[in-house]
Amino acid sequence: MRTMRWLVTLPLLVMLSACVSHDRYVQWQTETPESFPTLKAVGYAPLESQPAKQQSQKVLMAMQASKIAAYRELAEQVYGQQLTASSQVRDWLLSDDSIQASVSGVIRGARVVKSYPAGDHYVTELELDFAQVWALYQQQNPTQRVKQVMYF
Repeated sequence: MRTMRWLVTLPLLVMLSACVSHDRYVQWQTETPESFPTLKAVGYAPLESQPAKQQSQKVLMAMQASKIAAYRELAEQVYGQQLTASSQVRDWLLSDDSIQASVSGVIRGARVVKSYPAGDHYVTELELDFAQVWALYQQQNPTQRVKQVMYF
């Protein structure tokens, strides 16, 4: 019984698959945006409050902290901030008020423009050129649209 069913089903599947046409040529075209913005961010870190004994270690730690702060600012510009807030009222008086902010994202292609001490702080300036970001993204995920389809 199963053999008979396969003998009937197999020719039908072969005939149906012959109806599908695969004879075409699709030409793709990459679309480049008209303009690319350049974002700038500045990060600050205090020198004296770094948890190190030697001044040179404090400077290195402040350099790293200011760079991370600048990257956070870039991420805030690109992805925005997630805000969570709550307020509590008792006896018609505000008894508790809190707000939390967070940012999450991946920054690729940023470059350090300047990194320097300024008084009691260390400063790092970053720049994110979206032309560079687009080029990096295109290498992994090319954005394309159909330019032309030719059928044979």
